[in-house]
Amino acid sequence: MIGGKSLPLCRPQSNMKSLEHELHCPVCKDVVKQPVVLPCQHSVCLMCASEVLVANGYPAPDLPPEPNSPASTPNTRSPRQARRPTPKAEQRPIDRVLRSVYAGRRRKEGPPLVMMFPCGPCGRNVELGEKGLTDCLRNLTLERIVERYRHTVSLGSVAVLCQFCKPPQTLEATKGCGDCKANFCNECFKLYHPWGTPRAQHEHILPTLNFRPKVLTCPDHDQEKLQFYCRTCQRLLCPLCKLRRIHTGHKILPVTQAYQALKEKITKEMNYILANQDTVLGQITQLESAITQTEVNSVSAREQLAQSIRDLTAALAERHASLTLALEGARHKRGEALAAQVSERRSLMEHAGLMAFAQELLKESDQPCFVQAARQTHNRLSKGIENLQHFSLAADPSFRHFQLDVSKELKLLTELNFIQAPLAPVIETQRSLAYDQLFLCWRLPPESSPAWHFSVEYRRRGVVPGGASRGGMRGGLSSARWGWQRLEEMSGSSAVIDRLEMDSVYVLRVRGCNKAGYGEYSEEVYLHTPPAPVLNFYLDSRWGLHADRLVVSKEQRCARSVPGLSLLQAADHALTSCHLTSDLLVGDVAITQGRHYWACSVEPGSYLVKVGVGLESKLQEWFHLPQDMASPRYDPDSGHDSGAEDAQDSAPPFCFLTMGMGKIYLPQQNYHHQGSHGNNNRDPITNGNGPSTPTGLTYPLPPRLGVCLDFEKGRLTFYDAHSLRPLWEGHVDCSGPVCPAFCFIGGGSLQLQELVANRNADQTPVRRVTIQTRLSSLNN
Repeated sequence: MIGGKSLPLCRPQSNMKSLEHELHCPVCKDVVKQPVVLPCQHSVCLMCASEVLVANGYPAPDLPPEPNSPASTPNTRSPRQARRPTPKAEQRPIDRVLRSVYAGRRRKEGPPLVMMFPCGPCGRNVELGEKGLTDCLRNLTLERIVERYRHTVSLGSVAVLCQFCKPPQTLEATKGCGDCKANFCNECFKLYHPWGTPRAQHEHILPTLNFRPKVLTCPDHDQEKLQFYCRTCQRLLCPLCKLRRIHTGHKILPVTQAYQALKEKITKEMNYILANQDTVLGQITQLESAITQTEVNSVSAREQLAQSIRDLTAALAERHASLTLALEGARHKRGEALAAQVSERRSLMEHAGLMAFAQELLKESDQPCFVQAARQTHNRLSKGIENLQHFSLAADPSFRHFQLDVSKELKLLTELNFIQAPLAPVIETQRSLAYDQLFLCWRLPPESSPAWHFSVEYRRRGVVPGGASRGGMRGGLSSARWGWQRLEEMSGSSAVIDRLEMDSVYVLRVRGCNKAGYGEYSEEVYLHTPPAPVLNFYLDSRWGLHADRLVVSKEQRCARSVPGLSLLQAADHALTSCHLTSDLLVGDVAITQGRHYWACSVEPGSYLVKVGVGLESKLQEWFHLPQDMASPRYDPDSGHDSGAEDAQDSAPPFCFLTMGMGKIYLPQQNYHHQGSHGNNNRDPITNGNGPSTPTGLTYPLPPRLGVCLDFEKGRLTFYDAHSLRPLWEGHVDCSGPVCPAFCFIGGGSLQLQELVANRNADQTPVRRVTIQTRLSSLNN
């Protein structure tokens, strides 16, 4: 209130003026006229869409007629000339349904022409279908908004004239008829809509130049209202379209329910945006500041570009001057040499130079004086004769050696460009792993610009009930998600990440940085951390080791079975049988409590290798009674499931998994233990992926085998260490200390997984070979 007078409300007008950008057609860049909705949900003028299709080589679509004079249509004839419309043949609903479901096609007809419309906002071609624009519904809501916008911002101030008044006395229209699709003045409206006739029931609207249908009708079925909405296809349907086979299995809602749902969503979204107006204003300020910085930085970059070109020009000019000076020096030197040769030749001419001197010399009669003076002349004449017989230029006049090879420089200048940021690195999944720490390795593509340093980002995706594998995830994800954590300025092509959660999936990505800034991110990879703390141990080289059959590396992490003298002697006496030996190797650490995990790899060419655990006391008995055997099942207490132990209720003292010749054997008897002990993290791979037998099945040998021991529960689980997928689960007697154990039958090789923390160590620490209790993980 100012001076007792109320100010006019300008808020609606200003709001309507701000809609202009939203009402523009992406083709003509003007306010839309008769907009139609494309399958991509963008709206475009009907005439613009038809012109674009014709320009792309499609036939002209059949557009709805827009009569210039409504008097030419039967609906707007004078009541005195009114005619009853010709009745249409009655059509059964079932006929319309059958024709809509399967319209049929004549024989020898080609495939239907599918029209593609280039949508500007989408940046791609949108498929319109066989009927083209006929299947696209008019956006009546947008037309109403445009009409309100025009009246608000005075774009519709042009007078709409009555279409029935005869010139020059044409009056301004005061009413419009939605059924007649015409504008009338008061007198003409009364004339063409007399009381007591059906036309008196027509709906009158404000004068307009764009008449719209009252409701949306199906483009395939005349006069059928659109009463349903298909969420799968995201389009409106009539009751007949709902019966089509194309919508079988789709989620179809009544249009009222879809209206309420969309209205509630839009209202919530608007309320959220309105409640965060401060954030919007802050981002607008930041963007405006970025635009200003862009202008300033562009000027600075332009100056730097000009300076760089000037530096190149100065360097070229300096080089040009030095090369020109060298060329001039060579020209002067060669010219002097050739001029001296010319002077020498001219002296050989008759009556000139040397020849004239020789003629005068021959006139000397005093012999001693002649001999004294003629020796030098004789030498000069001999040299002149030699030069005449073997003539050659004293200098090369071609200057072939002074040609510049600028092909390399021209290529460099042609490829001269601004500094490019590094391309997306390629993560080497075969070298990356998650063990006691997470080791990530990557490389840049060959065509990428060099990177000064890299930024590694990772985040936890939570425990995945369905399991996870490198390069992808299976099953439903946990709702708990964490933000990205970064390791900045990482030099080299690898990174080590520690202090991670156990039994969790981590997502990792890398990007490089140089003077141009950060490049694109690499593809995300997924690494699964071990299910328990990593146990670090070494192979015991003193406890029961057969040196003539097993060789342990200096680092005590690799063991290989070799044919010793005893094996060769036994094989020499055996002509028809295969004589095998069983050699046991244990770790130098005993477990007395907790959960522990370790991993190893078995050479695919190994004959038979057993990996597992065993009681310390039982292992000592076995070492004290070493013996050869002809079968791996010679000892009922060997830990191998021979069938004799199935009847025992107590857990066996050993638990081994057998592998060899590129395969791994998964016994069948313990499949039910996985479900009974609640290991629901992942389904084991014992689901028929390999050739099964009544007692088990074989599966391809994984690159690395993981072993997890739960001492309190007496449970041993084997994993594919590459993807942390469980393979098999067994039970072991944990009444005493338990040691990791490995058994070699025949030739074979085994390698313990090295800790990520020890990869960069200069030397391996000296280990005391004793069996001791290990209570904590080494990855903290």
